[in-house]
Amino acid sequence: MTSTYREPVTRVAVLIPTYNERESLPGVISRVRASVPAADVVVLDDSSPDGTGRLADEIAAGDPQVHVMHRAEKQGLGRAYLAGFEWAMQRDYDAVVEMDADGSHQPEQLPLLLAALADADLVIGSRWIRGGRVRNWPFRRKVLSVGANIYTKVLLGMHVNDATAGYRAYRTIALKTIGLDGVESQGYCFQVDLTVRAVRAGLTVVEVPITFVEREIGVSKMGRDIIREALTNVTFWGLEHRGRQVRHLVHSIRDRKRN
Repeated sequence: MTSTYREPVTRVAVLIPTYNERESLPGVISRVRASVPAADVVVLDDSSPDGTGRLADEIAAGDPQVHVMHRAEKQGLGRAYLAGFEWAMQRDYDAVVEMDADGSHQPEQLPLLLAALADADLVIGSRWIRGGRVRNWPFRRKVLSVGANIYTKVLLGMHVNDATAGYRAYRTIALKTIGLDGVESQGYCFQVDLTVRAVRAGLTVVEVPITFVEREIGVSKMGRDIIREALTNVTFWGLEHRGRQVRHLVHSIRDRKRN
């Protein structure tokens, strides 16, 4: 996208992946509907054994702006979002929002993200910029998140401070521009993957400060496999990026010598 003009965002789909979020989901949906009444909510349920999908159906039956996508099995955050992106693009939504179902992403801050889309293609709700903060996290978790983002920023040469953040809004045309074919990443790595693609496609990425609140209901789904995947993939992408820089430098030196 080379033009600075961006179409107004009118149709928004808020994507909420779920797996055993029966206790927290109703409150989150209610808060989203109150904060952004014009937006539609799309629950992406991976066959939750606790009945989250059935509960979402009951909510949708009473609210035409709530939709439910039932997925056959638990396939990870990345695949759930990709399915949601496709659903929204097929129905000509202007923008999609990624939001957790556990209340850690406060729906009351959603208008701030959507407002920033006026001048951006991707808006990230950032914990690690001025004004951003985290509540109820242990020190170890903060160190892990800050360290992972510094590592990602330095290795990949990006200006983004919170590339692992999961609270974000995309223009759907931006998703089409970066291309989603071949995206296999999950967890935090999925967020980094799409951020890298957006930056390398020359899209405008903006960070706005949010307050992230640690879940009070349920159990975090971040495990060692998710951390391992993120570390492995980011390192690989970083080495590729630095390798391209070295090759470009070598070619530049050779060209200068020839001239």
